[in-house]
Amino acid sequence: MRRVILIIAVFISLVGCSGRYSEFVPPKPDDEAYAPPTLNYDVQRVSQGSLFTGASSMTLFQDRRAYKVGDILTVVLDEKTESDKNATTKYGKDSSLSVSAPTFGTKTIDNFSASADSARDFNGSATSKQGNSLSGSITVTVFDVLPNGVLRVRGEKWLRLNTGEEYLRLIGNVRVEDIDSNNMLSSQRIADARITYAGRGAFADTNQAGWLTQFFNSPWFPF
Repeated sequence: MRRVILIIAVFISLVGCSGRYSEFVPPKPDDEAYAPPTLNYDVQRVSQGSLFTGASSMTLFQDRRAYKVGDILTVVLDEKTESDKNATTKYGKDSSLSVSAPTFGTKTIDNFSASADSARDFNGSATSKQGNSLSGSITVTVFDVLPNGVLRVRGEKWLRLNTGEEYLRLIGNVRVEDIDSNNMLSSQRIADARITYAGRGAFADTNQAGWLTQFFNSPWFPF
């Protein structure tokens, strides 16, 4: 009996830990997946003595919007999602069966008469409602330019607070035409966007249920 209890306890522990594996490996700043590209910023020497270099020249008529690898732009976060779903199911079935008393000649045997009735009803309903919103801004870097001119951008922002850290990460594809004259872009205009906003530390831990509570609220709990 003790062995069975020990096996059950170990199983519960493994289930709880598997659901929180990502918390044991928290994210860290300077992740290579969100880091800016490495560029060569050395100025090319000109052999003819001129100060003009085509790689680093600027003009008064140049568009300062991001368009090449290494450029930066600011993304204005304006994300809001809402979902509302209702479902109702109802069905029923009634059936009856009766057997009359048999008659032999002029005599009826009432003891052999029988009847049966059955009824089944089911009522089910479900309601789900969820809403999320995210606002703010993050400045990202162009790390690749696709052959069709689409910019691939990525970046992260970390905030260290007295109760822990909060971070914001973004990666996606941007059209140059969607960037305004202030070199800013709405997050609604980013294709294949991956936006992550989360935190770690004491404040984030207090908003997480313990592993035993997670087990009792998981599909592994049979009751």
